[in-house]
Amino acid sequence: MRIAVLGGAARDLVNFRGHLISELARAGHTVYGIAPGGTPAIREELRKLGATYVPVDIDRTGLNPLHDLRTLFRLWTLFRRLRLEALLAYEIKAVVFGTLAAERAGVPHRFAMITGRGTTLQGEATGFRLRAVRSAVKALYRLALRRCRGVLFQNEDDLAFFREEGLLPEGKASRIVNGSGVDLDHFAPAPLPDGPASFLFVGRLLRDKGLQEYVEACRAVAGGPVPARFQILGPLDSNPNAIHADQVAAWGREGIVTYLGETEDVRPALASAHVLVLPSYGEGTPRSVLEAMAMGRAIVTTDAPGCRATVRDGRNGFLVPVRNSDALAKAMTKLATDRSLIARFGAEGRRIAEETYDVRRVTADILAFMELAPAHL
Repeated sequence: MRIAVLGGAARDLVNFRGHLISELARAGHTVYGIAPGGTPAIREELRKLGATYVPVDIDRTGLNPLHDLRTLFRLWTLFRRLRLEALLAYEIKAVVFGTLAAERAGVPHRFAMITGRGTTLQGEATGFRLRAVRSAVKALYRLALRRCRGVLFQNEDDLAFFREEGLLPEGKASRIVNGSGVDLDHFAPAPLPDGPASFLFVGRLLRDKGLQEYVEACRAVAGGPVPARFQILGPLDSNPNAIHADQVAAWGREGIVTYLGETEDVRPALASAHVLVLPSYGEGTPRSVLEAMAMGRAIVTTDAPGCRATVRDGRNGFLVPVRNSDALAKAMTKLATDRSLIARFGAEGRRIAEETYDVRRVTADILAFMELAPAHL
């Protein structure tokens, strides 16, 4: 078959869908990785995985309907040219416009993966503009998901939300998979470093990731008797919910939190940290947490959709309430004062990653749902 994996960023095709793409290619399918932002290096990485990179213009965060209509037309034209037979789309705009374009282009096998609700559907809708955008997004999801053969979710909360809101048609085939999985060999356990307890945030610099709460908690822990280090790793973003560069610079001048910028390989930063902190308001299944668990790191995250699925509270980390910097600071302080607890949580996290989040198992589940499972799986 001629199959496309469509997403909102080319780098994510490799980082999040690489194993899936390689297994599709190994099964004999012609595979296309379609997303904006491709570089020669990404094109080459996808070629090594057995896929062809195809660029496309998708504005992940924009709200210009004319631009989105052009995206719909470009995808329709592209799918017809590639003579696609199957599509797996993930992220909001890729799911909505990719699925609609695929139907019009005559692509018979259309699947969507919901990797989180996103800023628009997360939390309470306050203000006329947000309510209007939320209503539009829900209407587009209803329109698109009716045209899918099946829909994959990454946690129970999101599946329940889509059902309750009527976004997922009654009787539509659906399945929960354990996120994107994690490569347990690539993210191998690393010895815990010496020195003060080191806390690390990894992710896009968005308010919905809980960055404000993280910095507030870092201030509180830094003011206590136990020495500790605090770091942020991840890219700035164009999302309206993004933390601006001047705010990040101000945090750096304050001298408590160090911004490490962004990187293609998070493993060195994880290896130099003791604890991964993600105070997110909600995720699909947070990849940063899975990678940290695989490397044997303790986790502090929120009791929120997607996040709560990764942590057994008191076993491999702590769950804290959303938007609660005080509770976050208390959990971080407890870990900073007890290195044996950090080690115990890290070992348990690795065990959970091996049992639940192995990328090979996750890929097998996705392919079986799409009825494309190769024999060697």
